Amino acid sequence: MMGNKECAHLLLAHNAPVKVKNAQGWSPLAEAISYGDRQMITALLRKLKQQSRETVEDKRPKLLTALKELGDFYLELHWDFQSWVPLLSRILPSDACKIYKQGINIRLDTTLIDFTDMKCQRGDLSFIFNGDAIPSESFVVLDNEQKVYQRIHHEESEMETEEEVDILMSSDVYSATLSTKSITFSRAQSGWLFREDKTPARRPSLTPPAPNTISWEEYITADNGKAPHLGRELVCKESKKNFKATHFNKLREFVQMKLPPGFPVKLDIPVFPTITATVTFQEFRYDKFQQSIFTIPNEYTEDPNRFPDL
Repeated sequence: MMGNKECAHLLLAHNAPVKVKNAQGWSPLAEAISYGDRQMITALLRKLKQQSRETVEDKRPKLLTALKELGDFYLELHWDFQSWVPLLSRILPSDACKIYKQGINIRLDTTLIDFTDMKCQRGDLSFIFNGDAIPSESFVVLDNEQKVYQRIHHEESEMETEEEVDILMSSDVYSATLSTKSITFSRAQSGWLFREDKTPARRPSLTPPAPNTISWEEYITADNGKAPHLGRELVCKESKKNFKATHFNKLREFVQMKLPPGFPVKLDIPVFPTITATVTFQEFRYDKFQQSIFTIPNEYTEDPNRFPDL
């Protein structure tokens, strides 16, 4: 970040690790954001996602080996949210899931398609992981009502990458490792009777820092762990949250708790003071299944846009 962009691009071309940090906890991506260099941010972000996918693929053989050693089974569970507030439990989401595992193949059947505006959209979906297929074709979603399927792709589109760069350039820089996922945005509306879309005001990008006065020789000859600071001055933001001792006591009781024998097994997890998540394991058995339930039926057609968020 001393203006040597050619060196940075050369390192990226030779697949230098992007997910590294210096002694102060700054990553190359965080420093590029602090300088407001959109081209460098985009290049680092793409390389970071590429290296993340490669890391997952490197771990894939071990994952498949562990999955194969695990016994074949069938698991049926039901999850929902409950509340003592009147009528609140009726509008909270719930679903019954069926899981089939055989060899290195897994299938999950569910009926909950979407939950928006406090309303559940029901259907008949199946998520299939085929460990024998190539990575780009190993994860498929079936819509059993419309008889279509969609493959889940690994790479993001150009538009999604640009949107993520916009967010990075207009947000505070934190020295932390975050998991980025697809985000769905909808326009905010105003008005009581005649509602109309608001015109969002985009937060301005961070201004570039003052010109750098540190030479390359000063930077590389600095003591280990005491490299000169580049970019903006660090701003410490502190947030605190007080926990009562009862929270840790309940956590210890939960860890030490022994599950009752047999099925069903019901697990209640407090989420908010007024809402509790409930997971009920209704059935579990070791079993064998027909291989056809882990493949795409012949009568199904491919629809790449059936689930836009995937």
